[in-house]
Amino acid sequence: MSEKLRLMCVHAHPDDESSKGAATMARYVDAGHKVLVVSCTGGERGDILNPNLRDDPHILRDLAQVRRDEMARAQEILGVDHHWLGFVDSGLPEGDPLPPLPAGCFALEPLSVTTEALVREIRRFRPHVVTTYDENGGYPHPDHIMCHNVTVSAFAAAGDPAAYPTAGDPWQPLKLYYNGGFSKERITAYHEAMLAAGQESPYAEWLANWDDSRSRTTTTRLDVGAWYERRDRALLAHATQIDPDGWFFKVPLDVQRQIWPHEDFEAARSVVPIVPGEDDLFAGLPSVAEADVWATSPDLEFVVDNVKERVS
Repeated sequence: MSEKLRLMCVHAHPDDESSKGAATMARYVDAGHKVLVVSCTGGERGDILNPNLRDDPHILRDLAQVRRDEMARAQEILGVDHHWLGFVDSGLPEGDPLPPLPAGCFALEPLSVTTEALVREIRRFRPHVVTTYDENGGYPHPDHIMCHNVTVSAFAAAGDPAAYPTAGDPWQPLKLYYNGGFSKERITAYHEAMLAAGQESPYAEWLANWDDSRSRTTTTRLDVGAWYERRDRALLAHATQIDPDGWFFKVPLDVQRQIWPHEDFEAARSVVPIVPGEDDLFAGLPSVAEADVWATSPDLEFVVDNVKERVS
């Protein structure tokens, strides 16, 4: 593990941070690193996915505040810092044809507006490494796609003194990663473990309908099984957004630690080479003092650049 560097994890909604890379964040917090979660929206238009809470009058009256309270509990469990970027949840449009997105939502904001907001936070927190979603958003929720777009845009602009000059002093993060999420390899491992235990697998239909074009390249794999229990507690803190009896919790923790004790990431940009078998998001970076010098250097170059445009 490298020295005490800084990690920023950019997510679309509260609860995303607890289902994507939460064990990694907890591991880095326990090692003394500073970790900041940025929530682009407040999750105001999220459905109540926990069947036990769908008729709760407090939740129905003020879902926006409930989501904020849930995020505060998850933040405390993970030990991370947190920042609301301040945009409004776009909701997930459904139907054929799809209805238009609501006016004023995050996905419809001008990219320059969302970029400026994230550049401001990058320059304040000064992360050495940033994580977010791939160009497809991990899945095609409009806020997840916008989260990718704004993070890539801000990652590029934050170190440019000519970009958003009133948003703080230039600061160029040194590495950008995409969250790996539920890969086919991971789902297959869970599916086979459930069948081997003589239990019905909730992943059979998922695998049967898997689109191989969604598969991603894993460049970095962190051993974080020891933090799975904390990850789950953080996710359960988002009580409106997770069914405690749902598929996410069907595989016992001891089985997960045995067959899949890691979280995966895909390197998108880096000032240092990504060595095969990389097991640390800070791998290859120098001391904090030298990394800070790199991040303020006007002639920094990326030796890894795998950022791609989304194909609709």
